Amino acid sequence: MSYDGFGPRPGRNAVMRSVAFLTAGVLGMPVLAGCSDPDPAGKPLAGQDIAPAARDRIADGGTLRWAVDAVPETLNTFQSDADATTTRIAQATLPSMFRLDRNGRPERNPDYLESAKVVETEPKQVVLYKLNQQAVWSDGREIGAADFAAQWRALSGKDSAYWTARNAGYDRIERIERGANDLEVRVTFERPYADWQSLFSPLYPKEVMGTPDAFNDGARRKLKVTAGPFTVKKIDRKGDEVELTRNPRWWGQRAKLNEIVLRAVPREQRAAALAAGQLDLAEIDTAAARRIALAAPPRSATASASAHGSASASGTPLMGPEPGTRLTLEQRRDQAKFRGFEVRKSLEPAYTQLALNGGDSLLADERVRRALARAIDRKELAKLVLAPLGLPTEPVGSHLALSGQAAYADNSGAVGGQDTAEAQALLADAGWVPGGPVKKKKGDGEGAAGSEAKKGDKSEKGDKSEKGEKEADAGDKSKSDSGEKPKAESGSGDESKSKAKADSESEDDGTYIVGDDNKAGGDEGHTQKSDGEEGSRHLAQDGKQYGNKQLQQGGAPGAYAPRGTAAPAGAAARPLAKDGEPLALRFVVPSGEGSQTLRTVADRIAVMLERVGIRTDIVKVSDESYFKDHIASGQFDLALYSWPASAYPATDARPIYAKPVPAADGSLNVEQNYTRVGTDQVDQLFDQAIATLDESEARALIRKADSRIWASAGSLPLFQRPQLTAARTSVVNAGAFGFGTPVYQDMGFLKKGAHPGPSGSSN
Repeated sequence: MSYDGFGPRPGRNAVMRSVAFLTAGVLGMPVLAGCSDPDPAGKPLAGQDIAPAARDRIADGGTLRWAVDAVPETLNTFQSDADATTTRIAQATLPSMFRLDRNGRPERNPDYLESAKVVETEPKQVVLYKLNQQAVWSDGREIGAADFAAQWRALSGKDSAYWTARNAGYDRIERIERGANDLEVRVTFERPYADWQSLFSPLYPKEVMGTPDAFNDGARRKLKVTAGPFTVKKIDRKGDEVELTRNPRWWGQRAKLNEIVLRAVPREQRAAALAAGQLDLAEIDTAAARRIALAAPPRSATASASAHGSASASGTPLMGPEPGTRLTLEQRRDQAKFRGFEVRKSLEPAYTQLALNGGDSLLADERVRRALARAIDRKELAKLVLAPLGLPTEPVGSHLALSGQAAYADNSGAVGGQDTAEAQALLADAGWVPGGPVKKKKGDGEGAAGSEAKKGDKSEKGDKSEKGEKEADAGDKSKSDSGEKPKAESGSGDESKSKAKADSESEDDGTYIVGDDNKAGGDEGHTQKSDGEEGSRHLAQDGKQYGNKQLQQGGAPGAYAPRGTAAPAGAAARPLAKDGEPLALRFVVPSGEGSQTLRTVADRIAVMLERVGIRTDIVKVSDESYFKDHIASGQFDLALYSWPASAYPATDARPIYAKPVPAADGSLNVEQNYTRVGTDQVDQLFDQAIATLDESEARALIRKADSRIWASAGSLPLFQRPQLTAARTSVVNAGAFGFGTPVYQDMGFLKKGAHPGPSGSSN
């Protein structure tokens, strides 16, 4: 899960989402239609932006200096402390039977596999792998069945001496054996497993997986044996670098680069490192992207097209100055500093969601959650974040896959689109009335209400619990007319600290209240510029312009819009109350400098909720405590964080949406379902999908599960996260990869006088 940055996503096994790398995976709604109907999965909203170039245009040699967040604690991706850098190293140095293409779908990796398919289904599922006859480990030994078997035994979960982060899929295997020859591996499953392509990617040598000691400690700091285009040359923890060098035993196309240096550089320091010539490639935040974009005019659609012919969003200017605007002295300096660099952009295979805590809080009532969902304009929020970056502003329509992935379909109709009247009707049905009497409590207004407030009558919730399931069933037939640890969000710039802001926040927890009717004013008379253009433009600019939460004259009480942004249209409704308690929700957000975008989105959501009478107490907490002390522990009513999407949602998404169950010690086992909202039916649909070997049927089950998840309104997917990468203009086949797995042997620097073209490497 991510909450503080548009940063790189963790590796597949680095996050206990059972995640296939914090990538993108969404479940769509089953569309029972004829073969002439369009595929509901669609295409990716944004293509790769990697400056593709054919290998004959790339110089031989050179060192690519690539920024990472940290030198990894382990090189074993199957351990709990593996991170995004662990995954990057594994991709460059280890076998992977399948990788992801540009649509986020698994494809056979021909460097290791000639073929892999299910050859038997009765009495047991059997998968036959036929290996590339040239595939060898760096010590000269052939890759074979012994390596597959060692990895299965280590990850099966049967031997507790192996300190594994997860065993999904491996626990369903019955045996692994040699096939007709040394190049064939037969894997027999005890139980059917639809996501078998997720296994053995990466594949470690038997020397790493063969014993608990080797697994637990042997691969943490070094990889003695590898089998990729690169091998690990050196890990310099004092110098915060990992050096990868060409693998002399690599049988595939020779790597163009001599070395790749993964250099740990904090995000706030990357712009300076790029300007100083210390980096060639780095994922960056919005503020840095805006500065670098001044130095490089947008490339043409041809130059930014992927090798498969789909154009990225790079042809759209990235927060450049308005036409005819004179540059400031600082902007002219930036132009000089970043000459020779450009910003490559796409959408990350991860999405930001609004989480609604349905545990022990006011949101335990499904009607209140559904009302909140109907009060929020997801299109407006997506436009707020993505429009200023020149990226597609389509909101995410699934919890389980992203547009372009096989399981995707827009199932948001199961809960419905933004509809103020419907939201108010649902709240009234749940017993929340405008302007009702509110009991005064000691300290009222000083902290967040949220989970501390009196809960709604649970007998009422039970009477309405079947409504969402019925609507979801209807959604299966037709669209509504309305309609890893998680990942961190961040924006750009520093917050300015005005006196007005200080007055609006309590000294201990940074709380400010949206919808407090004890203050005068309203948002009448303010109109929003068409299509949210003004808000979007300022969101992308320096944090000082929107971090100042001033109470503007005539503005909604307690609603602090970004400075320079017109307040959203629509008057605030009278606050709601029930049984003497206000409908006030605790909205927890991280306070770090990199999370400004997240806080801006939270402010906008708070205003939307105020229009239907829901008060929000926005509480800023430290980045360090945000997840551990608030999200994971359930100390929130509303929160924003991101999940990666997966190519294998039946496996990877189940822990996120599984119905919480009581543990032996009396606590509640939520796995990774931090919203505490789940149903038996969703669990059953996941179980059926994972055991269904018919791909079409499995997708239909996943889409049906997603429609049920939408109907229960435990979380609302908002937008796909932007992916911004600064690259030296001579660097090709690297940048904003989107869904696709990087092809490390094709990365490099253009030959003198050569130009990138549409025939380069791309997945």
